[in-house]
Amino acid sequence: MARGTGRGNGPGGPGLGYFLLPAGGALSLTGVATGNGTLIGLSWIMWVLGILLLFRSRSRRPVDPAALAAAAAAGDARAVRGLRTLALTARAEGRPDTAERLLRQAVRAGDVESMWELGRLVEHREGLAAAEPWFRMAAEGGHVVAKRLFRPGGALHPGGADPAP
Repeated sequence: MARGTGRGNGPGGPGLGYFLLPAGGALSLTGVATGNGTLIGLSWIMWVLGILLLFRSRSRRPVDPAALAAAAAAGDARAVRGLRTLALTARAEGRPDTAERLLRQAVRAGDVESMWELGRLVEHREGLAAAEPWFRMAAEGGHVVAKRLFRPGGALHPGGADPAP
């Protein structure tokens, strides 16, 4: 996730910290076993960096969806992506109502990918016919996969001439 979203898995996040700690331990053991002072010194650097990264990730405040929504409404593209990411996380955690609310905010900011994701959420819950307006909006916004739904033979256009999007 991007920096400032509260998850801390971006560059320098806890993922790197979790890598540096065991790598530093392995380097330490190798340095002690071989008597190589350089490896031991390097291992200390890895240990300290790993611990600092883990502490840094714990001290970050969680993201505020209301602040993201306000920034997205003001045209901040990073905030729009942040809303979409929070929505997808909520959907994966089994909170579809929260996911829908967040996706609608991102859609209001004009995010085509959120239009698609909202269509998928509505389709899962209410069926393809209910999701059609969201898929159409995404297709009109240029979403390639959504456009396929409206081609002749597509799920939303099983026969006839090619529609407008």
